[in-house]
This record gives sequence, C-alpha cells and structure tokens, in this order.
Amino acid sequence: MLSTIFIPHGHCYLWKTGLVSLHLISDSLIALAYFVIPIMLVCIVHRREDIPFDWIFLCFSAFIILCGFTHLAEVWTLWHPNYWVSGWLKASTAVISLSTAILLFWLSPKLLAIPNVPKLEALNIALETEIIERKEIEQKLNLQTQQLEATLLELQRTQAKMIHSEKMSGLGQMVAGVAHEINNPVSFVYSNLVPAREYADDFVELLELYQHNYPQPSQEIQNKIAEIDFDFIKEDFMKLLDSMEVGTERIYKIVLSLRNFSRLDEAEFKKVDIHQGIDSTLMILGNKLKTTSQHNQIQILKDYGDIPLVECYPSQLNQVLMNIIANAIDAFEEKPDNHKNIYNQITISTQKIDHNSIKIIIADNACGIPPEIHSKIFDPFFTTKQVGKGTGLGLSISYEIITDKHGGKLYFDSIVMKGTTFVIEIPINHTKG
Repeated sequence: MLSTIFIPHGHCYLWKTGLVSLHLISDSLIALAYFVIPIMLVCIVHRREDIPFDWIFLCFSAFIILCGFTHLAEVWTLWHPNYWVSGWLKASTAVISLSTAILLFWLSPKLLAIPNVPKLEALNIALETEIIERKEIEQKLNLQTQQLEATLLELQRTQAKMIHSEKMSGLGQMVAGVAHEINNPVSFVYSNLVPAREYADDFVELLELYQHNYPQPSQEIQNKIAEIDFDFIKEDFMKLLDSMEVGTERIYKIVLSLRNFSRLDEAEFKKVDIHQGIDSTLMILGNKLKTTSQHNQIQILKDYGDIPLVECYPSQLNQVLMNIIANAIDAFEEKPDNHKNIYNQITISTQKIDHNSIKIIIADNACGIPPEIHSKIFDPFFTTKQVGKGTGLGLSISYEIITDKHGGKLYFDSIVMKGTTFVIEIPINHTKG
C-alpha cells in the first residue's frame, strides 16, 4: 500500500499554503460532518421506534461514514502518497453507496405510500372529529342507560308495591291465567312423552331385530348407518327423552308454584289450632322425612306451648310451615361427609308472646346459611338449591303471607355448620282495617 514512486498530493498544489490549507480545512470539516450525520441518524432511529423502514437509515449512515473516511484520506494524501488506501476506501464507498441506491429504488414505492404531513393532519382531524362524535354518542348512551336503569328501578319498585298491596287478587288472577295457559301445553307434552318413549322403544327393538336377521345389509344402508352414526343416535335419543321429561317436570313444578302464588287470597280468616296445622304438615312430609336424608334419619322434636286458637288463613299458614320444614329437610342433604354422623334434628316449638300474639319456632341442625346471602333469602326466585330442585318462590311467598296477610313477622338466624332457626310471629286475633 505504501509506495515511494508516488508523490504527495501537496506537490500538485505546489505546496502553496493557501491552497493546501483550503483543501485541508474543507476535507476535514466535510469528514467531521459526515461522521456527525450518521450518529444523529442512528440516535433518531433508536429513539423513534415508530419510524418505518429504519434499516434504510443505517444504510445511509454506513455510506456517509465511508464518505467521511475518503475525505480524511484526501487530507492524509496531501503529505503521504498512500493512494491505494484512498482508492480502496473510495471503492468500498462506491459499493455501499450503490447498494443503498438499489435498496432505495426498491423501497421508493413503499416510501411514497406513506401519508405526507398534510394528509396525516387531515386524517388526524378526521380521527379527532370521529372521537368527539363517538364521545357524544357514548354520553347519549350513558344517559339513556341511566334513564333505563331508573325506569327499571321504578318498575321494580312498582312491582314490589303491587305484590305487597291489597290488590293481590287481581295479580293472582293474571298469574293463574298464565299458569293455566302454560299448564295445558305442558300437560299435553308430558302426557305424550310416555307413548313417545314406548314408540321409541318399539322402533329400536324393530331396528335391532332387523340387524339380527339381516346382519349384512346393502352397501347403501351401511353408508347411511355410518353417515348418521346410528349407534350414537340410538343411545342419545333415549337421553333426549329423559331430558324432555325432566324439563317438563321442572316447568310443571314452576306452574304449580305460580298457581299457589296466585291463590293467596282464596281462603278466609278462621280460628284454628296451630298445632293441628303443624301435625298435618308433618304428616304430608312424612315420606320426605324418611327418604330424603342420605345419612341419618331426621328426628322431629315437638315442644308445643299453651296457646289459644289463632285467627288466620289456614291453608296459607300451612303452606308457610311446609316451605320452611321442607327447606330444613333439604338442608340436611347439603351437609358435608365429615358431618354425616351427627344426628339430624328438626325442633318445632310454639309460644305465646303476649295476650294477642304467638310465635312458631322451627330450628334445624343442618349446614346453615352463609352470612353473605342472608339478605337475599326472602327475594323472589332466589334459591341455594341445585338447578331443578327449587323455584326460589317458597320463602318469598311465605314472607308475604306472614307479613302482609297476617300482619306478623318472619325472620331467621343461622350459623354455618350449626343450623338455622326460623321464627313466625302472628297475631292471635285478626284486626279488620
């Protein structure tokens, strides 16, 4: 690379101080600028990660740096004739520059497709306008939502007033009509499930008989059997019938609950023996007491006090007793296995509170009610039972019967894994308003 056959470039300038200084200063400043520019480009690309095609800036930086070295070489060759080094630097610069030019040519359509500043500003303005419009729409929707929530709350309040008003008979007639309209088609479907199952059994038996007597059906029949997955259909069809039967039974129970709910005003006030009502209720639930518990038999303890005849709606009061006692029986099914050896007991006691009120206490030692749902126990359609085992209307109806119809109180106390105690307080004599 070093050669003594060449003379320094300064000889071409006749070593004139002004001319040599001009080239020296110019090439030095150009080299300095060529080194600073790539550094700035790299810093910009590093800080602005959103710049597209950032690698092209690195290509520019590479050939600009090489250009800077070529100008440094021009300064060096003023006194040192290393022209081979200078030439190779220029060759490297040419290769990198040409490669960058080719890449830039390939990238030009994509760069031209990038929106310019006015277009971006227009898009930004349009986007801001759309955001404002969306916010206005959102505010309107929020306002409408608040109005709907207020309307819903008002409807719920109105519904609660209707349920607890003295106009219950009108609502009862409406519910009874709905229950009647539902009951007819449900009864029709449910009654047809029995012959439908028999027909299905006959069809399956016939098909199995065909398969037994004709074990080699035609290829077309074999293809159809494979296409419809005959074995699966044969097995699943019976499950479908079972599901339909369970579903119709569920609807039927709901209809019965609605009918009971709609008949709360049918009975008249009568003086009755509360103890007889309790005993008759226990008699009706006798089979449930024997068969429901999976662990121990449920013991019923009676502690009847000396109370007079009570003026009440007998059928409705019996319904309340049945709901509470039946719930207590069901609660024993929810006891965990580690409590299965603990005896199951329901205690029913009556007491006279004062000259015109008595109370009925029904206590069990089942699993209890979690504190977080205490406030929901008397809500309509709220239930802790498994799907299909309760409508959630029993305690709600019971609460209305005691508080609205009899002017009494219905409340409870419960401790988890200890049990639940329900207390019914009603007047002895009905006071006509």
